[in-house]
Amino acid sequence: MAANILVVDDEPQLERLIRQRFRKQVREDLYAFQFAKNGQEALDLVESTTEIDMILTDINMPIMDGLTLINKLNPKYPILKIVIISAYGDMNNIRKAMNYGAFDFLTKPIDFGDLEKTIEKTLGEIELLRDAKRSKELAEKNKHLKEIDQLKSTFFTNISHEFRTPLTIIMGMTDQIRELPEKWREPGIEMIRRNANSLLHLINQILDLRKLEAHSMQLNPESGDFMILAGYLAKSFQALAEARDIRFHYQTKIEYLPVRFDSEKMYQVLSNLLANALKFTPAGGNIFFNIEEDQNQLLLSIRDTGRGIARSHLPHIFDRFYQGSGNGELGTGIGLSLVKEITNLMDGQISVDSEVNAGTLFSLQLPVTRLNMESIPATPLRFFSRDTVDPLFGVSTYHQEEESFLNPADFDLPSVLIVEDNTEVCRYLTIALEGRYFLRTAENGELGLQAAIQFIPDLIISDVMMPKMDGLALCKAIKSDARTDHIPIILLTAKADLESKISGLETGADDYLAKPVEKRELIARLENLLEVRSKLRQRYLQGNPDRQDLRLERPEDQFVMKLKEIVHRNLSDDEFGIYELCQSMVMSRTQLHRKIKAITGTSTSIFVRYIRLDAAKKLLENTGKNVSEVAYEVGFSDPKYFSRVFIERFGSPPIKFKRP
Repeated sequence: MAANILVVDDEPQLERLIRQRFRKQVREDLYAFQFAKNGQEALDLVESTTEIDMILTDINMPIMDGLTLINKLNPKYPILKIVIISAYGDMNNIRKAMNYGAFDFLTKPIDFGDLEKTIEKTLGEIELLRDAKRSKELAEKNKHLKEIDQLKSTFFTNISHEFRTPLTIIMGMTDQIRELPEKWREPGIEMIRRNANSLLHLINQILDLRKLEAHSMQLNPESGDFMILAGYLAKSFQALAEARDIRFHYQTKIEYLPVRFDSEKMYQVLSNLLANALKFTPAGGNIFFNIEEDQNQLLLSIRDTGRGIARSHLPHIFDRFYQGSGNGELGTGIGLSLVKEITNLMDGQISVDSEVNAGTLFSLQLPVTRLNMESIPATPLRFFSRDTVDPLFGVSTYHQEEESFLNPADFDLPSVLIVEDNTEVCRYLTIALEGRYFLRTAENGELGLQAAIQFIPDLIISDVMMPKMDGLALCKAIKSDARTDHIPIILLTAKADLESKISGLETGADDYLAKPVEKRELIARLENLLEVRSKLRQRYLQGNPDRQDLRLERPEDQFVMKLKEIVHRNLSDDEFGIYELCQSMVMSRTQLHRKIKAITGTSTSIFVRYIRLDAAKKLLENTGKNVSEVAYEVGFSDPKYFSRVFIERFGSPPIKFKRP
């Protein structure tokens, strides 16, 4: 393809000379020349075409000189190269032109051999610059494609989590119904139906996004009273909010609003926004659903007092596949993206404002034209004709009855803390494990950590993807705290890949289960961990091992060793009791009792007594001291009581262990 060269000079003979000199190159389609008589004419040519590769220009010309031309072209066309043609007497102007960005210069009278070499050199430089630009554009394109690929990968990872959660419940409740049909048929079928609707909703959202991408989604407006739809949604979400101890405020002065609108798509938009608000608002919070009309604009706002969205995430929350980290009210990148796309389809606008720990406001503005009420048909809106589903798409409210937590008969059962933000999954796990374990639940990592510290459960089952504190952070916090580092943790997640499992295990998790969770496998994993606990208890109780017998990398061994060393330092002090031990261990009486009970199966006082008795046995075996002396030395003020508990511990009286 010929290189396009623009020659700018007010001398007519230069055009004739160049055409004659380069006629072979023009004939071979190497060069193509255009000519201009002044800078303004040249500027007009450059701005009207993108085909100019280089410019040969004189400096002294009428209307617009060469210096002005260079000064105008260089900032806008950095790849365009300009060569100055001027007399030696213009060296001062040539210097200025070079400072303005001219690439090279030639002096008059022109040496055409020199001109040919200058053109070749200049075009070569231009090609290098274009190659560099193409490489940069290709690199940027590749980077963009990688970013898109990463976003899609993240999206499908997240959506797999969304799919696995209802699948866990559907599969689990199927087993429950099979095992106990009379008890679980009705509630189980209801849970299955609700979670099947959740799956269907997710699939429909994905399909809707694909339709929008293909520009095949169409609006289906119908004449109807918009306030019927708004009232239906307000009533539905008000009931759901009350069940979760959230105050729902429906605010409007509009009684009727007869307009043409697509009721199904409006249902999608408002349901997504209201469900989002309900999902991220804690108990005791507020949700405000406000509707106003301003001339031909319908103004809707949904405000919550939830945890809010970080400012850095706000510009991206409507982006496809986007999922932020931290405190953002963000999910898989489907719902809000779909809301945005449908709003655009309806020629509307949506905006968001939020502050972390203060709440979020979504504002929706849609064009509407009021109709006469007489023109509204008596038939119901289209969204009523479809299979009505829970507006939360399977997210229900579940409260574990306090009585089940406080049943005295349960205290002989191992205690399990379930940390799960999805109420349906939490309910299923509780159903699956009830009767086998003493159960407590927490709806996020922060509350789970508080519960673990307060109650010291025997086991913890935790989801990984949760608000406020995720399962990995919870696991790390529990394993870093001396009060809880002995508690086995099973992580539940939809991320079943090897890297995710390794990440979980590296934070200290004792086991890792992928959703959907099979009841028998979960119970088997729990029983295995409890069996390991049982063997450790026997080890601590039977031999009360010394430092050389303990694997001090295990938190339990470190705890027992520290406990033993504190008791041994105060062995002869019969006034050293539980209160002093708690102070030395920097734990409350309840926490210390629960941890010792979890590790050894005995109470604090009994385990401390065992430490004293084991020390007494060694003294009797290795010294010539009598029984009373040994009793006093290990902290017993009553030798008769010492002898009685010694027999309980070792099966024989102290005198039998005394060295002859």
